[in-house]
Amino acid sequence: MRYLLICLVCALGVLRSGAQRPVFEKMSSLVRELALRDHVSQKKVFGKKSSPRICAFVRMDSEGERAFGENGCRVLAQVGDIYIADIPVHRLSALSRHTGVKRIEANRSHSLVMDSTAIHLNTQPVYEGTNLPQAYTGEGVVMGVVDVGFDVTHPNFFDSTASRYRIKRFWDQLSTDTVGSALYVGADYTTEEAIRGYAHSRDGLIQTHGTHTLGIAAGSGYDSPYRGMAYESDICIVNNAVSSDIALIDSADIYKYTYATDALAYKYIFDYAASVGKPCVVSFSEGSSQDFRGDDQLFYEMIENLTGPGRIFVAAAGNDGGRKTYFRKPQGTESMGAFFYSGGNVVSFTAKSQSSFAIRTTIYETPREVKTVSTAEVLSSPDSIYTDTLVAGGRQYVLTVTAYPSCYNPSETAYDFYLRGDARLGMEREISVELVGTDADVELFKGSGYISASATNPSLDAGEMVCSIHSPGSAPAAICVGGTAYRTGVVNYQGVYRPYNMGTGGIRYRHSSVGPTYDGRTKPDVMAPGVNVISSYSSYYLEANPTASDIASDVVHFDYNGRTYVWNANSGTSMSTPAVAGAIALWLQAKPTLTREEIIGVFSRTCKRYDPALTYPNNYYGHGEIDVYRGLLDILGITAIEGVSQQHTPARIGLRAGGLLTIETTEPAARLFTVRIYSVGGMLLHTARMSAGNTSYSLDLSRLPSAVYAVQIDGHPAIAGSTLIRL
Repeated sequence: MRYLLICLVCALGVLRSGAQRPVFEKMSSLVRELALRDHVSQKKVFGKKSSPRICAFVRMDSEGERAFGENGCRVLAQVGDIYIADIPVHRLSALSRHTGVKRIEANRSHSLVMDSTAIHLNTQPVYEGTNLPQAYTGEGVVMGVVDVGFDVTHPNFFDSTASRYRIKRFWDQLSTDTVGSALYVGADYTTEEAIRGYAHSRDGLIQTHGTHTLGIAAGSGYDSPYRGMAYESDICIVNNAVSSDIALIDSADIYKYTYATDALAYKYIFDYAASVGKPCVVSFSEGSSQDFRGDDQLFYEMIENLTGPGRIFVAAAGNDGGRKTYFRKPQGTESMGAFFYSGGNVVSFTAKSQSSFAIRTTIYETPREVKTVSTAEVLSSPDSIYTDTLVAGGRQYVLTVTAYPSCYNPSETAYDFYLRGDARLGMEREISVELVGTDADVELFKGSGYISASATNPSLDAGEMVCSIHSPGSAPAAICVGGTAYRTGVVNYQGVYRPYNMGTGGIRYRHSSVGPTYDGRTKPDVMAPGVNVISSYSSYYLEANPTASDIASDVVHFDYNGRTYVWNANSGTSMSTPAVAGAIALWLQAKPTLTREEIIGVFSRTCKRYDPALTYPNNYYGHGEIDVYRGLLDILGITAIEGVSQQHTPARIGLRAGGLLTIETTEPAARLFTVRIYSVGGMLLHTARMSAGNTSYSLDLSRLPSAVYAVQIDGHPAIAGSTLIRL
């Protein structure tokens, strides 16, 4: 959730007074706002004894290291020249003035964004080891999930027999068991006894999201068909904090929970995996809007530095793809606009251009209130922050526009627009915004609120459903996941059909966010099912919220150890993300040193493509929907063999004692066909012609040594394709 710069304007008089000011250009928006608050109050709002502290990224050179000690900071982590540090808010200004400090960055923490999933992603042959060197189930891989609302007692997090507990580490950043904890916030639990005794994350009575996503990534499916992807992986989880957890956090600690704290969570999981010598993939189903301020630049670099061979980060694309989020007023067009509304008291957007233009705001009262602000007025305002109060129908609205160079292209100026008023802004009395100026090419990106059309002025109907990817899915080092649709509804535990029809057959879930990123890169990277996905839900959430609306989508209630547990259907890219992360865990079992770049290459060669008329990758489907089996064949090197097709043969291939290969078909073969045997190195070792008219065939391979081989069948369309065998 992007924090609004509500205190910037009131600071301007003090900043012009000659008092020493912070180096604001080094700070991200939230850091700048806190420093300005402190500066305008002469550092008395937060007394030194009770001053809040903030978790932030800091980039500095070696000369800047002593600035931490001088300003009462605590270093929490370091990767290269980027630190994660705990900083007293009243020392932000002094820290920023040190010449060795290059940037201080923090932002609010993020917001929240299996039975058939494995079938749609062609995973079943991988689990069964069908004609593979072995079965791939995630064994020997650490599956990490950072989320909220974990029920760690759910039998889904044992093995399939509920005899072996699989959660190895659990850090609850909201835990109050902090006595003796070496962690920055909360506490971790490192033994089965401690984890199961803790029972649920501190927000477990109001959240259950993490129980669901973890089940998709790694649940065993205990006594159900709702098994997760990497169901024999080791599990390491972190319960972070999202915007809806704010009531659980002391006001003095609120700035300790930022996306720098989320980065500490990623590092915690990767560090655990390294300590046990296993590869690791982290799933993160949260996010927030991108920006042009550069508030994510150190965050992205930290993710880049934390990941690498055998260390993969997967994040959700977001669920804004079904809304208008962008429009462009081209040069030569006088004006373009739309109506804006919000369920809250603010609407916001960012517009950027290399040229001057104006922003016209209309409030549809009687009489109408019209305010036109030129970008020249904004740039000439103190610190390029323009503010005004509009009055319409006896109500006041505060308009703020701030200007700054785009972090992606300094020749462009970005303008953050905020209009604040009463609740349900734009819904009870309509509000439109237009971009005006024939000479300017201007792009607008939605912030808070919604873009719509209205019969009040049908000409103001601008808006496209693009550029909606969330951060950190937008990070170059992240594998960004969008959602597809198959199931159109579920029957709940009361026998009531709950329809939610977003399409079938693997079409893009209409709310799955769409690229490009704000700097023009193609995202998402890959797709997976995200609609009506069934997975575990928290028993503690059910107990505390028996009449909550989402409980109506519970498909099963069952008893285990005296508690009532749940399988629930949920939708969103939050569900797609752990499916891909779990699939990658299976691939890491086959090749523990896989990198993001290698995985993207596998996507490009093996993904299923819903619409073959499109060019891939694209900003709707990325490379397509992940195909776990084909991807595994590619990783094992089989698909690179000339003469071996990537299509899996539908014939039933088996091996009997003595190296006898068997081929069975459901119908008698209508024509002759050829069977070829290849080594995994690509050498053709054996060719045989099989006659028509039979349903069962055999081939003696006893002369071949024990190894993995590729079998290719050609000449008969009904059974053509390839598979693997292990002699």
